[in-house]
Formats: sequence, structure tokens, C-alpha cells
Amino acid sequence: MALKIYDTFDARKKELVPVKDGKVGMYMCGMTVQDRPHVGHMLAFVCGDMIRRYLEYKGYEVTYVQNFTDVDDKIIARANAEGVDYTVIADRYTQEYFKYADLLNIKRATVHPRATEHIKDIVDLVETLVSKGLAYESGGDVYYEIAKFAPYGRLSKKKIDELQAGARVEVGEQKRNPMDFALWKAAKEGEPSWESPWGKGRPGWAIECSVMSTKYCGTTVDIHGGGEDLIFPHHENEIAQSEGATGQKFVNFWAHNGLLNLVGEKMSKSTGHFFAIEDIVREFDPDVIRFYLLSSHYRSPMEFSRERLAESRSAVQRMANTFRSVESYVGDDKPERSLDGLSGSDLEFWNRVTEKAALFSQAMDDDFNSAGGIASIFDIAKEVNLYLKAGEAPTKKLVLSSALDTIKQLANVLGILRGLGGEIIRTDDLPIEVRDLVDER
Repeated sequence: MALKIYDTFDARKKELVPVKDGKVGMYMCGMTVQDRPHVGHMLAFVCGDMIRRYLEYKGYEVTYVQNFTDVDDKIIARANAEGVDYTVIADRYTQEYFKYADLLNIKRATVHPRATEHIKDIVDLVETLVSKGLAYESGGDVYYEIAKFAPYGRLSKKKIDELQAGARVEVGEQKRNPMDFALWKAAKEGEPSWESPWGKGRPGWAIECSVMSTKYCGTTVDIHGGGEDLIFPHHENEIAQSEGATGQKFVNFWAHNGLLNLVGEKMSKSTGHFFAIEDIVREFDPDVIRFYLLSSHYRSPMEFSRERLAESRSAVQRMANTFRSVESYVGDDKPERSLDGLSGSDLEFWNRVTEKAALFSQAMDDDFNSAGGIASIFDIAKEVNLYLKAGEAPTKKLVLSSALDTIKQLANVLGILRGLGGEIIRTDDLPIEVRDLVDER
């Protein structure tokens, strides 16, 4: 079955045909490092990591790019409030991201570029847009003139007339149209700035992503990920910038994850409505958190729920118990024989295992359906538990051990169940009074 991905731009699933045969360039919008990462952030990055892992499992060579926005209004404001350089804030929360990404088993990207490392590239792109008549300078700022880019609004399915009616011009902005957006911002007192043809200043919000995605993934990016809250205006602006400059299609697949909600409202740093990931990992093992975040389809919205997290913990525990039971049955002498020549009940069992494993790939080929993939893994575990209770057979130890290896392989594709084989923290090994405290918490 061919891998099909839902593309937000075309609003349908399409078969993946990479720009370069056997290779995939994937760009994931990363954090603006102004504060601690929250669980909503980590949902996006876990989903991106899951997609990257499955592409690699399918045999693609993946260039995975996840940026850091390391200079913006909020970073500068926090730095000024603390009386430190903006780089102190950016570095602090970049390291916070890596700390919790490692705990959640998120692989490091091929490249983790920062906006401030690409100022020259950003200036060059803005100059190109100005030279093509798509952007204009005004009071040291440079704005993209959206009236010059006819497809604007296609990604978000928004009508420009309606957007313009609600648009506002901020104090100090001198735009031709309220919808025009900043590519370059003139320097202000006490802010970091860089030289440019329009005077000292710093990049606008979306311009860095146009620069870094195409620099590392090519003019046309195979897959561009990010939360659905970035569709407008961030990703809409990226399309205008990139396609306006190159005249070529910017992204083949826009893969947007649903948002993690807290009592019906999306988690957001700007509103203070969020749970920091550092608080949640004190309550739940990181492997349980990752399992929970992948237990729904990546495009579906999720409601943050400790009850669902507790259910995920129980599921991980059940899988640990399955492994423990098989390992106890097999003992120290793990069979090394080939699976060729199986017969009788062993062959029937192994056929059921391979059928369930095939369903894993079938689910994941359907727009990275991790929920379906997890269900297939647990179906294999169910077969294992049933066969453990069946009568003896000539190669029973061999096929049970091989079934566990299959579960490990498929779980690794999703980056879940890292402790399979003995490293999972098993709460049933804890004293009863400690378990009661855990359950109460």
C-alpha cells in the first residue's frame, strides 16, 4: 500500500511522491524560545518525530529540519525584564526544549537552525521580494504587499476581503494595506539589531521559516509540519514569501497536527493557559506521555486529561506484564532457530502475528494513523497472551520470542514503549502504600 498523506492545502489525502526519489525533506516549525515548553508544544514535536520515524522505517532518507525562533518581541521583553541579553533567554529555553525532547524520545533533527544564524539569508530574501515588487520599505520596516500575491488565503481557505475588514494597523506601522505583514522590522532602542539595506533592524516572524526550510530542504519542501494554529497567518505568509521569490511551489504536503486543549481552549503561552511539560513529567513517566500523545490521530484535537494519561500508563503496564510473562516462560535459553519450517499451532500463531503487523503498516500508510498502529501492536500482544495459555508446541518459545521482537520493532517506529525488555518502571513492584499514593496523586 502506498503512503498517503493529508495535505491541508488541497484538503485531501495524496500519495507521497518525493521531489527526489528515495529522499524526503521535512520542515517542522519549532519553538519561539521565550519560556518553558508546554505539553501542547511537545504534542507537535512528538507528532513530527513520529512522521519522521515512519518515513525512515519506509526506507526514505529524511532531512528533518526543526528551527528555533531565537529573537522576537517576547524574548526581548523577557530579557529586558530580567536585565540580561536576549541570547541568555533564547539559550536557556532552547536547552529546556532539548531536555524534555530527550525525555520524550524525540530524535534530534538533522538540523536545528536558529533565526539569528541566518540573518544574511533573510536579508537576501527580503531584497529579492522588494526587487520583484512584492514588498516595500516604509519607515525602516519592510512589508509584504499581499495584494500582489493572488493565491494568498488558499491554504487557510480564508477570503481576503473578510480578513481585511478585521485587520488593524499597530502603532508605528505605515502599511499600504492593514493585511500587509512585516518582513523586516526597524531597530528600536534597547533591541538587538542587524545591518540591512533599510537600516538596522531584525527579521519579521515568518521570514526565517521561508529561508531555513528552502535552504536545507530545497526550493520545494516535501512535507511542512506544525500545529494547525500556524496555518494562518504564519504558514500563509510563508507561502507568499517563498513562492513570490521563486515562482515555484513551496510545499507539496502541509501536515498540520490538531491542538491539545485544556478545558476546551488551546494551550498557549501567550494566555498562560497551559501545563508546562516539566510539571507533567513529575506525575507521569515520559514514555507514558508519549504513548498518550500518539494514541489519537495526529490531525485530531486532543483534550488534556490526567484520566487518559492514567489509562495510557495502564496500557504500558499491561504490555510490560506481557513481556515479563513471555520472558519468564522462555527463560535464559532464547531460541536462535529460524522461523522457516514452522508447523501446526506455532505456524498458525505466527501467521496471526504477521497479519497484525501488516495492519500496523496499513494504518500508518493511511496518513500516519498512529492510533491504528498502536492498536495493531496491542493486538499482537493479545495473541501472545492467548498463546501463552495454550498447550505446548515444538517451537513455541521461538515464536513467542519472535513476536516480542516484532512488538519491539513496531513500537520503536513510533518511539514508544522504550522499556520493553525490563526497563519499564513497574508500579506493581512498589510497596502498597507507595502505589496508593501514586493512584491518589
